[in-house]
Amino acid sequence: MIRSARAKGEPGSAEALAGLCEAYWYPLYVFVRRMGRDPEDARDLTQGYFLRLMEKDYLDDVREEAGKFRSFLLASLKHYMANVRRDAAAIKRGGGQQVMSLDLDTAEDRYRLEPIDDQTPDRAYERRWAMAVIERAQARLRDEFEAAGKSRHYALLGAHLSGAGRPYVEIAEELETSEAAVKMSVSRIRRQFGKTLRDEIADTIDDPGEIDAEVKYLLRIV
Repeated sequence: MIRSARAKGEPGSAEALAGLCEAYWYPLYVFVRRMGRDPEDARDLTQGYFLRLMEKDYLDDVREEAGKFRSFLLASLKHYMANVRRDAAAIKRGGGQQVMSLDLDTAEDRYRLEPIDDQTPDRAYERRWAMAVIERAQARLRDEFEAAGKSRHYALLGAHLSGAGRPYVEIAEELETSEAAVKMSVSRIRRQFGKTLRDEIADTIDDPGEIDAEVKYLLRIV
């Protein structure tokens, strides 16, 4: 996708890149805040970075061997922060340009809910990235259930993906089925989630052979 975005005239490539950036901008905001920047600076730097990213020539620095989108974003953000001057970096709120839907107005509210710990900025970024991937996968799975008219089933069964589900016997009573059937359904939704998570991760890496390793890594750091 990034290779395609470098080339002028490639249909849909810029939109695809913007879509991934919209999905995963918040981990970068967390990184900038952990670097000691105040909320206003973090907001301006994040917006300025993505504006620069969407310029085709800025993608020329992407190395082919950096096959993970999360690694590319963090490396290029560091490059941007190291080379841009404070006043130029701000590009206040994008100078009126709207290239993608970054919900920066909620960024600091979200950041205040982050745990207080001694993680390095890089580690905090990766942990938040992993959580964002999982949240995206859960949202995709929920949408699939809703499209199939099974919103209630997802609400009852999906909680078991995080270990916070109600007892099987209670769910069975509510769905008017057996406890064994609920157990089977939870097993099935976990398999579906595993597939959806792999699909989400596949969107962010260059080599499909790295999907399993990336799944294990992201789950471990969460």
